[in-house]
Amino acid sequence: MFTSLQGRSAVVTGGSKGIGRGIAEVFASAGVDVVVTGRNQADLDACVEALAGLPGTVSGVAADVASPEDCRRVVETAVERHGGLDVVCANAGIFPFGRLADLTPDDLEQVLGVNFKGTVYIVQAALDALAASGHGRVIVTSSITGPVTGYPGWSHYGASKAAQLGFIRTAAMELAPKNITVNAVLPGNILTEGLLGNGQDYLDQMAKSIPAGRLGSAADIGNAALFFATDEAAYVTGQTLIVDGGQILPESPDALAEM
Repeated sequence: MFTSLQGRSAVVTGGSKGIGRGIAEVFASAGVDVVVTGRNQADLDACVEALAGLPGTVSGVAADVASPEDCRRVVETAVERHGGLDVVCANAGIFPFGRLADLTPDDLEQVLGVNFKGTVYIVQAALDALAASGHGRVIVTSSITGPVTGYPGWSHYGASKAAQLGFIRTAAMELAPKNITVNAVLPGNILTEGLLGNGQDYLDQMAKSIPAGRLGSAADIGNAALFFATDEAAYVTGQTLIVDGGQILPESPDALAEM
């Protein structure tokens, strides 16, 4: 039985939809008061409305994590609304398609600015509040793409996700004396609005490549993040947890056929 997280405070960046919204829902269902961020106010409003009535409150702040100023404002808002901040879920991310030969400096800056720099900025902004908590938690949403696997058209995305893992290991060492843990969840293919845009054929093809036989849900990632936020995970830091239904396990398509 895990210690209750009722009344604790969390920020979930990129929390208005997709995996971030799933994380916010899992946390709020556990009684955590959550501030979600996003760049689109309509998406934020829809998320807050949909998650109303859970044991924990959910509120929104329009912000761009690529801006250090916005990240400071988000943390200040969470502290003001909830009296402190215990958990930062650095989830905001973008995954535009682009072949290596065609990538421009702007393409690289956009992806690295949100996915990697945005992670660093929100953690930097929250350091004092997390230290004051006494049980601070940083949980980064990385990906299997980049750290473990590759996919044509996402070299810049994969690089940003691998960079997050380089960040968490040293950050975990620096922040351990402040009782702040830093860990990452690496999702496989999760059924979100972004994947739906790739079409049913893509979804069917991906499901066939996963031993579990299905794509994951945003709640699957939320549950993994929630574990890292618990008191029982206080001795776990600098670690990564792959949540992919076994996607990275087969040596070849023949291995799946043998199942």
